Amino acid sequence: MIWLKKEMLKNGSDGKNVKVPKGLWVKCEQCGGIIFKKEVENNLDVCPKCGFHFRIRAASRLAIILDEGTFKEFDADVEPVDFLEFKDLKRYKDRLKASQKETGLKDAIITGEGLINGIRACIGAFEFSFMGGSMGSVVGEKITRMIETARENVCGAVIFSASGGARMQESIISLMQMAKTSAALARLRSAGLPYVSVLTDPTMGGVTASIAMLGDVIMAEPKALIGFAGPRVISETIRQKLPDGFQRAEYLLEHGMLDMIVERKQMKDTISKLLSMLGPSTKAGNISRAR
Repeated sequence: MIWLKKEMLKNGSDGKNVKVPKGLWVKCEQCGGIIFKKEVENNLDVCPKCGFHFRIRAASRLAIILDEGTFKEFDADVEPVDFLEFKDLKRYKDRLKASQKETGLKDAIITGEGLINGIRACIGAFEFSFMGGSMGSVVGEKITRMIETARENVCGAVIFSASGGARMQESIISLMQMAKTSAALARLRSAGLPYVSVLTDPTMGGVTASIAMLGDVIMAEPKALIGFAGPRVISETIRQKLPDGFQRAEYLLEHGMLDMIVERKQMKDTISKLLSMLGPSTKAGNISRAR
């Protein structure tokens, strides 16, 4: 704010009628602080005042975790089909087009392969901005293919979950992805290869009930909302007031549902150490073909 006042004085303004460009400042949802946006971005989208972790895009997530220039994406052109011709308030086709235009993605996850501090891994990151990160047929297929590629190439798998759950517009087909991805993870485990599951805000519904909670190591970012049904639905169903912090990462860690809570700036080093300890020797080497 001192910087802003100096700029106003430099331009001969008393600050009363100055128009501040949009997007220069962000408000922290936790402490309410008004922070220079560039300062937040330089801090990996974490509030420098209170440590609140802002939601970030899947591409930004991968850029933080993977060694520069090592990522090779899988199945980038696979896109969903409106086989039910589903319509609620909007047509499913229209929802897909809007999300694809907003995010630049075909569906709600990016999968691929790269190096994490020199450790080779297959990785997936949900894009919550794409229909709430919901898991439909394409998301389930891309996750399954990514896990199978990890098994074929003898390396670990990492998934960053950020989802509202199964995609209702695809009905039973979306629910089938829970079993499909879980079966792929079972085959990965049978091969003795590690799977690290990272839960970010929010991780809910069918994603929580499948891939998110099946990790050899399950970690979460601070204050992440994690659960199956939402807290309001649970409270109204059981007609009881829920405990403070219910369904937040800290509550789940205290009750044995998580292995650890890791801050974003420590995530890369933590994951690479886990893959190194739990998996085969996968340092360097050639990155396999991208699908």
